[in-house]
Amino acid sequence: MPPKYKRILLKLSGEALMGSQHFGIDFEVVDRIAEEIRSAYDLGVQIAVVVGGGNIFRGVQGTAKGMDKAAADYVGMLATIINSLLVQEVLKAKGITTRVQTAITMPAVAEPFIRLRAIRHLEKGRVVIFGGGTGNPHVTTDTAAALRAAEIKADLILMAKNNVDGIYSDDPRINPQAQKIDEITFENLLKLGLKVMDPAAVSLCQQNRIPIIVFDFACPGGIKKIVQGETMGTLVSPGVGG
Repeated sequence: MPPKYKRILLKLSGEALMGSQHFGIDFEVVDRIAEEIRSAYDLGVQIAVVVGGGNIFRGVQGTAKGMDKAAADYVGMLATIINSLLVQEVLKAKGITTRVQTAITMPAVAEPFIRLRAIRHLEKGRVVIFGGGTGNPHVTTDTAAALRAAEIKADLILMAKNNVDGIYSDDPRINPQAQKIDEITFENLLKLGLKVMDPAAVSLCQQNRIPIIVFDFACPGGIKKIVQGETMGTLVSPGVGG
């Protein structure tokens, strides 16, 4: 089947790279993620990626230990760049041309984020990985993903969750009575306070009419199925007339 979406942005949490570990990177998991990306890449889909850094450092942890919030967030941004470079190398090993662009300038290891250059890379069939969040403290990588998706005019954001196949009325790992939601509007997602993305990220997607699909990245072939139009996970959309 031809792809339904021409350009997507995949949001990966840093925790997704840990696998069953408590810290760091499980390269078997990263390799599997790379294979999932390649399955969509081989269809001709333009793919951008935003990776979190929670497997290395989380700003909230640093703040809890007495660090200044801004300083802790900057350390977290550097962690996302480490993850971006690692994912780049795994993709390159699979023959996929990849570029890392960072919001914090470090020319020795990656390009600075330049919107038109990122779009040009995508048009040339390169996977673009955005590291360093937005380059500003007090902003989550969810918001960075929504912002970059708007800037590159992505057709869809894929939120990859770890062993959770969508949005539920409550945390299914805690509450077995939680009900899965197949589709929800941005307005209702914010109204219900469901913790899927940072509210600022949801608002950005709502303003730019970029739908989000929340899915379980552990499901084999999930990204390929979604870009081909199969129903998976939970769709967050503007709704009728939204």
